[in-house]
Amino acid sequence: MAEIVKIDAAEMGYRRLNELVRDNVRSGVCEFVLDNVVGQRYIATALKGDLTFTVNGTPGQDMAAFMKGPKIVVNGNVQDGTGNTMDDGLVVINGIAGDVLGYAMRGGAIYVQGDVGYRVGIHMKSYMDQQPVIVIGGKAGDFLGEYMAGGVILLLGMFSGKPDAPVAGMSLGTGMHGGVIYVRGELPEGLVGHDIMVEPADKGDLEAIAGIVRDYSEEIGVDAAEIMASDFVKLLPRSHRPYGDMYVPV
Repeated sequence: MAEIVKIDAAEMGYRRLNELVRDNVRSGVCEFVLDNVVGQRYIATALKGDLTFTVNGTPGQDMAAFMKGPKIVVNGNVQDGTGNTMDDGLVVINGIAGDVLGYAMRGGAIYVQGDVGYRVGIHMKSYMDQQPVIVIGGKAGDFLGEYMAGGVILLLGMFSGKPDAPVAGMSLGTGMHGGVIYVRGELPEGLVGHDIMVEPADKGDLEAIAGIVRDYSEEIGVDAAEIMASDFVKLLPRSHRPYGDMYVPV
């Protein structure tokens, strides 16, 4: 049976915590339980391979940054920058997430049970067969999918602590030039600019959404059928060069 290393992070600085994790990874340990995490930054940053982390508490900024392969399950909320430039792997957040979640994310998936902050999925991109995915169970702040160049964002708006707020903030998809954003239910007017097309999800879209929802519901522990019992709309960029005519060629 594989060894599971448990680390009590109470009153432990982020440098020491990450040193302990890396020392154990070098020794061949593949599974970790991190207890009493309170704001320690860079957890699993740049780690590669078949590693599993259960994080109990609230990890700090840039968890899973540049990560390529590991799976992290957070039983709590996460701070800003989770999944920054993440290459591959899975992050499951049984709580809410801060700003710039999935910044420049290039692969893997991030599943959030609740709400997220501002500029989630900014500069998100895909490369060859790598298609990053972010699923937001609750609602999002301003600039969701800003400058998005690839991948999929699925915004459900269901498991939110803000019942009276719109499903997303202002400037949804601003500067988007690739990828797709799916939104469950109706999208209020005034959230997207003229450079974004809003269309009903078609049969192919619904099949893709159903596959993502199946994986999300298994990890988060929600009812996939309830999620799919709704219409969806998709947001696409009108142009792959939204700012191309702003510059005068020399």
